[in-house]
Parts: sequence; structure tokens; C-alpha cells
Amino acid sequence: MDHHDETTARSSDTRPLRILIAGDTFPPDVNGAANFTERLAVGLAERGHDVHVVAPAPTRRHGTFEEQHAGATLTVHRLNSTRWPLHDWLRFATPWMVKHNTRPIVDSFRPDVVHIQSHIIIGRGLTTIAKERGIRVIATNHFMPENLIEHTPPMPRKLLDWITRRAWQDAANTYQHCQAITTPTRKAAGFLEEATDITGVIPISCGIDASHYTARPDRPSTNRIVFVGRVTGEKHIDVLLTAMTKLPAALGATLTIVGGGDLLAKLTQMAADLGLAERVTFAGYLSDDELRRTLTDATVFAMPSTAELQSIASLEAMASGLPIVVADAMALPHLVDHGSNGYLFTPGDADDLAAKLTDVLTKSDDDYIAMRRASLAMIEPHDINRTLDTFEKLYRGQAATSPVADTAAPSIESASAPGARAGDEIESGGSGR
Repeated sequence: MDHHDETTARSSDTRPLRILIAGDTFPPDVNGAANFTERLAVGLAERGHDVHVVAPAPTRRHGTFEEQHAGATLTVHRLNSTRWPLHDWLRFATPWMVKHNTRPIVDSFRPDVVHIQSHIIIGRGLTTIAKERGIRVIATNHFMPENLIEHTPPMPRKLLDWITRRAWQDAANTYQHCQAITTPTRKAAGFLEEATDITGVIPISCGIDASHYTARPDRPSTNRIVFVGRVTGEKHIDVLLTAMTKLPAALGATLTIVGGGDLLAKLTQMAADLGLAERVTFAGYLSDDELRRTLTDATVFAMPSTAELQSIASLEAMASGLPIVVADAMALPHLVDHGSNGYLFTPGDADDLAAKLTDVLTKSDDDYIAMRRASLAMIEPHDINRTLDTFEKLYRGQAATSPVADTAAPSIESASAPGARAGDEIESGGSGR
């Protein structure tokens, strides 16, 4: 029995799988894609699967290592990488060496499935190798061209548009060889399909373990606004800082910004220039426990970003019982039942953001507690176990039940079956085109 036949034979049983997960970013990197990849790998390993990860080396030291991640031991193949000079931590594996470096990994591990988290470098090379060997490939798209363009030198708009089109075509060239393509929300799935002409993209929430987060039963005694994420241009933290100057002084509102990034110094200076030095805290990177305490003790969460494919930080805030005020852009609207668990504001509009934050902070205690309860109720469909169940089925080539990927939507249409609703089965075979 060759490897392909062996994989097919396993598709109908429940025996542990050999799963090779590949991404262009992985902890110690701190971003949504890296965090999801870690949660996915750890969750699958805890279910008894043999999980290996391929990722860039965070330093010049590369090779295969047994690494501890969230209490689990993972085999991580770290490829030789180079730091991107326009970013404070981003590193890329050497593109022309990826296939050469990963072919021995595939031939030694003999995975049942390869799950790529990016088409850019490692995912592209591994998809080619997996196709040659008849190994099933699942792709999850976390890619938004805006997130990379932010770290390129200034250039004309027409050139940026051309680069964006080429970037999406490059994604399509890899994804067309995958047996299933997923992305975190229905909105993101539709965006990917429109940008690449690929059809059948499956929305699967990145998922969080809500049990790790604690919601207060009462209202905090102070008005603390919190933002969690990379301190970079696409997050539009400058809009949030400007909004802070427009809040009524009587509220005594403060802002905690959790995260680091290339704009940290610039935004710290901006806060000082706006007279906010005593009201804004740049906390930097926090441990998991510190982050959870910060969310628990906050009053409201704000996310001004316009390029979120899901926003794990917003989900974590909801799991902590916080009302959320987020930009009406990309996938963020699907996390908000407007007026129930939070509000949407016009992207880039500091006045509107300030008005929505003020609305939350001036609610009666009963109405505020109701918003907290609404956030907790809306987080339930994003249980990480639902995410793991769905991916396990896709890995085995089985029909998968579409999880409710968009909490605010009353019903979710499957991207792969026009007219289907949440709970319908998705056939995971095919090319994804």
C-alpha cells in the first residue's frame, strides 16, 4: 500500500493522524496567525495526534527542536530565516531553499495531511511536495495584502494596487492545489473568493478556550478602555488616541494598549503630544495571565483596525465579558450585535469612536451588565473544540459540519454550498476552485 492509499484507508477511521502544520509565522512571534497555529497544534496534540510544525527560525539557530507550547511538547522544524528589514521581528524562510529543506521532513515524518497557514513561502513549497506525494493539503488563509504593504517603502497607489492583485493571484496559484480552503469568518471567506476567483472557501472560527478567561460579575469602579494587538499601522491606534481626547472629562477614562510593534515610540509620543500621557498606558507584551487579568479588570474593549480577518483579541475580550467597540470593517461587524454586546463605529472616525465609547461608559449599571452578558453569550460558537472537530474531519477527507463562524449573523451560509445554512455538511474533497 503506497502512502496515498494508506491515507485514504485512514480517512474512515478515528485513529490518530500524523499532521504537519506549516506557517510563515509561529511563536515566539506575536500575531493572530501565529497564535492560532499554536492553539491548533497544541489542541490536536492534546487529542492524541502526532503533530509537527514547520516555521521560520526566530534566530540564526535552525533545525528540529522539541519545544514547549502552552503546556504541550511539539516537534518544531525551524527553517533558516532572514529578518525583514522594515519590520521589528518578522523573519522569512529562504524562499529558494524551502522545498529542499522541507522535502526530508515530509519523507521522514510521512504526514497524513499537511495544513498550511500561509501560501507565501513555506506553505507554497510544502504544497508542491505534498502534491507530488499524494498527501492531502488543507489551507487556512490569514493573509491580507494590507498587512504586508504596511511594511514596504512608500510607493504610488497604482503600484500598490498592482502588487495587491499579484499577491492575491499568487495565493490562488497555491490554494488551487489544496483539497480544502478555510478562513476564520464568512466575511473573510467571501473576500477571499472575490479576490482570487476560488470558490468553496469554508468559514471556520480560529476559536478560543473561553474557560481560560474570567468575567467580572459586576461593573468595574473605573472606566478602563483596553486595546490588544500589534502596535502597527493597520491597527489605526492613532484613531483611538484621538478619540480619547474627545471623551467627557468627567468619565475619567483611561486606556491600556497591550502589545508591541514598530509604531510604539511614535504613538507614545503622540499620546504625550495630545496631553494623554497620564491617561494612556503602553503595557507592551504581557504574559497570558497578565493579559487575562487586564481584560477582566477593563470596562470596554476597542479595536480600530480595518484589516481583521477575525480578531482573536476581540474574542478574548468578549470571553472576558467586555462590551466591544470595533471598526465597521472586514470581519469585525460579525462580532457585534449593534447595541447589544457593543457598537460598530465608522472606520477612521475618531468622533464616532468617542461617541460609541461614551455610550457604553455612561450606560446604567443594569444596561452595562446586560452588554457584558451578551458578549459572553455570543462567544459560545467560537469554542476551540468546535474548531478542532471540524479540522479533524477535513483532515480525514470527511464531510464537515460548518461551525457557526460569525456570532452576530442569525444564520450562516456555507461558502461551499449555495443556499446551505449553518449545520449543513460540507464536502471537503475537490480542488477548492
